[in-house]
Amino acid sequence: MLGRICMEIIKNKDWLILEQQYDWVADMKHVSQHKLYHAEGNVANHTQMVLRELEQLPDYQLLTQQEQENLWTAALLHDVEKRSTSFNEENGYISANGHARKGEFTARTIMYRDLSVPFHIREQIVSLVRFHGLPLWLMEKMDPLRKVLEAAFRCEMRLLKLLSEADARGRICVDQSGLIEALEIFELFCREHDCWDKPKVFASSAARFHYFNAPDSYVDYVPFENFKCEVIMLSGLPGMGKDHYIKSLKSDYPVISLDEIRRKHKILPTDKSGNGRVIQEAKEQARSYLRNRQDFVWNATNITRQMRSQLVDLFVDYGAKVKIVYVEKPYDLWRSQNRNREYPLPENVLDKMLLKLEIPQLTEAHEVECLVD
Repeated sequence: MLGRICMEIIKNKDWLILEQQYDWVADMKHVSQHKLYHAEGNVANHTQMVLRELEQLPDYQLLTQQEQENLWTAALLHDVEKRSTSFNEENGYISANGHARKGEFTARTIMYRDLSVPFHIREQIVSLVRFHGLPLWLMEKMDPLRKVLEAAFRCEMRLLKLLSEADARGRICVDQSGLIEALEIFELFCREHDCWDKPKVFASSAARFHYFNAPDSYVDYVPFENFKCEVIMLSGLPGMGKDHYIKSLKSDYPVISLDEIRRKHKILPTDKSGNGRVIQEAKEQARSYLRNRQDFVWNATNITRQMRSQLVDLFVDYGAKVKIVYVEKPYDLWRSQNRNREYPLPENVLDKMLLKLEIPQLTEAHEVECLVD
């Protein structure tokens, strides 16, 4: 149904209404920018210019209604976290390093908690926010091919280029022609590497995983597949229904549960030193299964990429195939399920965890499944 009916995410697009309705829009007028790159002034001025430029782009007008809605929302949110990352450097210039990455978390929280945006639409917009600067600065990256292929698994490069073009045109700066030229190089680069309008197709899931996780890998390498066992790693905020998923499995895989280990030792989730003991015990259980080539389930929140990557490295070192299963319920249902759990977490703890949530990507494991209501 969502593919045929356009979902209007922001109902009223009048700027004054947006400022009254959303604190994060109102904050933009208080955030200064680097005068060399943004002589137009604050983030509010820039964002309004970007929105106007976006709507005037001929390629934007050819998009579907839903694609236009997604891009418009991404443009509105693309600099949302300059408010928290901007600082004055010693030379008097203003820097906002990291605003795109932090903006990803804020955009996800806003669309999940406040706007109830469907998962696949939300994650497209979040990814556009995260990578909106990539087309402009691709050739300055240490490994541009890996960067662009990673981004292509999350959003379409043709849409990302449009957002970046509006970002480049929606400002007053001395190097605007250079920014526009960088966009054309970006498109040529994406087309050359088969990721312009779809993710690059790898020879196998093992080839894809190896490319994104082995430091010296190259894109066409196809590793020999000889998996010793399979590990299902669950990912999701507390109370989303990970235990219910485990009960639905037809297999009788043993389960390593961090919550059960905590309860066994009477360790609170907020006890950092105690949690170190919990994780070590869980890893020892995992090593035992891995040595015996036994399939198993790792049941924990695993809401950040760093958490997941450390575990994936451990499992892969023993020759395991890793499948990440992400579980998500609508915001109100999630909060209700948490309150009805035997061991509910405080609401403020859930709020903090939501702001750290990173959705698992296909670049992280051999297989990724998202179970979303």
